[in-house]
Order: sequence, then structure tokens, then C-alpha cells
Amino acid sequence: MPDKITNKQNLSWDEYFMGLAIFTSFRSKDPSSKVGAVIVDENNHIVGTGYNGFVAGIDESKFSWDREGDFLSTKYPYVVHAEANAILNSTKTDLSKCRVYVTLATCNECAKLLAQKGIKKIYYLLDKYPEVETFLAARRIFDIKKIEYKQFEMDNLYGILDKFKNYYPENIK
Repeated sequence: MPDKITNKQNLSWDEYFMGLAIFTSFRSKDPSSKVGAVIVDENNHIVGTGYNGFVAGIDESKFSWDREGDFLSTKYPYVVHAEANAILNSTKTDLSKCRVYVTLATCNECAKLLAQKGIKKIYYLLDKYPEVETFLAARRIFDIKKIEYKQFEMDNLYGILDKFKNYYPENIK
């Protein structure tokens, strides 16, 4: 029987929600970028989740996950981003007191949506494209709208999981 969990063994809310964003990203079928987002209200209740993927219910065999080539033959005009899906899947219409946890820094298109919905804070895990114009534009939107955004510093995922190894069911050790 495992010992009682101590405060040093539990996750912070931020670790918990970013962890959920990571696991949500695993739903994406995109072979090159798996992105997840979680929207959380002021009471630490999850009000929306999303991951990057094609439009729900569409015949995905008609599209490509290619990143290069003729624009209409790539994934870019057809993929709905994680943040957009989290907003669309949200259980609330008023997101003005919410924050977002996302595994990749937000692009300008999602920044417009988050700003329009009144999101106050954005935590992102990776910033793979810091000098790309769409990401520079996103930061400009956040700065002008006074939306807090920051890269989330997270312990190594294996280190976090190792803290809880005594609590895993026997069949997944």
C-alpha cells in the first residue's frame, strides 16, 4: 500500500494543467507537430481542451500532413489549431477570467481568438519559432492587449512521473 502523498509529491495546478495539455496533444494525428491546449477558469476548473487537427468529421484522407509544397497541398490551410479547438470546445462562453496552457507558443491567428475571448494569461511550453512573423505578431497582440504570456518551466516529465511510481497500478510499472 502506498504511503500518503505529501505536498512535495503532488503536482502544482500549473504542472497539472500543462501535463493535461501535453496528454491532450497526443490526440493529434499530425506527424510533425502535436499541440495541446487546456483552458482553465479562475476556480481551476477545466472549461475547454483542444489539439491540432483537421476539421472534426471531415474525410481526412482528402488532406495531407505535408509541411512543404504548394500551399493548398499542405496541412496549413486545413488544420484547426489547439487553442482554437479549445475555445470551440469550451463549456463556457465567457472566458474573460480564464487562462490557457498550451504546448507550443501561440501563433497570430490563435492570439486574435484568445484576445477576443478575453483570456488573461497564457502559459506555453515550447517556443520553436521565436523569430517567425506569425509568432512575433502574436506577442505584439498580447503586449498591446496586456495579456500575460510566459514560457512555462516544467521539470523533466520522467522526473515528475518518477515521483509517483509507488502509486502506479502494477500492470503499468
